[in-house]
Amino acid sequence: MPFRDISLAVLVVFVWGVNFVAIKIGVQDVPPLLLTALRFFFTALPAVFFIPRPAVGWWTLAAFGILLGVIKFGLIFSAVKLGMPAGLTSLVTQVQVFFTMALAYLLLGERPTPFQVLGAAIGFGGIAIVAVERFHGATFLPFLMLMGGAMSWASANMVIKKAGRVNMLAFLVWASLFAPAPLFLASLAIDGWPAIQASLSPPSLASVLSLAFIVLPSTLFAFAVWNDLLQRYSTGTVTPFALLVPVFGLLSGSVLLGEDFSFLAMIGSAVVFAGLMINVFGDRLGRARPALR
Repeated sequence: MPFRDISLAVLVVFVWGVNFVAIKIGVQDVPPLLLTALRFFFTALPAVFFIPRPAVGWWTLAAFGILLGVIKFGLIFSAVKLGMPAGLTSLVTQVQVFFTMALAYLLLGERPTPFQVLGAAIGFGGIAIVAVERFHGATFLPFLMLMGGAMSWASANMVIKKAGRVNMLAFLVWASLFAPAPLFLASLAIDGWPAIQASLSPPSLASVLSLAFIVLPSTLFAFAVWNDLLQRYSTGTVTPFALLVPVFGLLSGSVLLGEDFSFLAMIGSAVVFAGLMINVFGDRLGRARPALR
């Protein structure tokens, strides 16, 4: 992977790390499923009127929109509303890296290299270091919701791989059409119309700004770039970059929300970074050693 694409991958995961702070701020004033519905409503509209539909079937668009929009983000936003800290949420959801690599092996026959397996294992060890310290403050139900969201994200990654080479911005915009209606109906059933009305009339400035960040850099930019990288490189090359999301999530949660970022969390973050470096550069170094000899 060239330096330009490595830089893009790191920028994407930085945006996603900060995005958990925006989610935490947003769900304070807006019901979580409604906020998720608004996210994908504004991702799809008005862009869908200006961007041609990508050359994939409606079922592919629907599968991605439901897996990513309704299930993944519906579960994650709800878990944050139930009390999961932004930093810890960014950490737990990154088990999607391992779910994605496993699904790619089972469904697509993509066999990760030994260095990719080693890098992922080390990265997971870094996540475990931070989780051991932080999980005591989380309840079991939100944790299960995040695990379900991670599995849904991995499944959405498989849809992207099967879709082939398409315009990823167009794919994201059109797939987002399938998320708002079921999310709004679920919010109506769970939260009720009075709670929805109270959050929107008028919306707070904090909720508007958080929604703007969630829609523009976090969804339209980041997912378009991420999905393009998934199409051009193997799953084992791209997905481990997501292990940096909790590093940025923990840092931004500490700086912007005052969440604790302890010495142990710093160690875990450093281990995650080391695992990523092995994943990205391990094969190159392995090929270079015979030449040096």
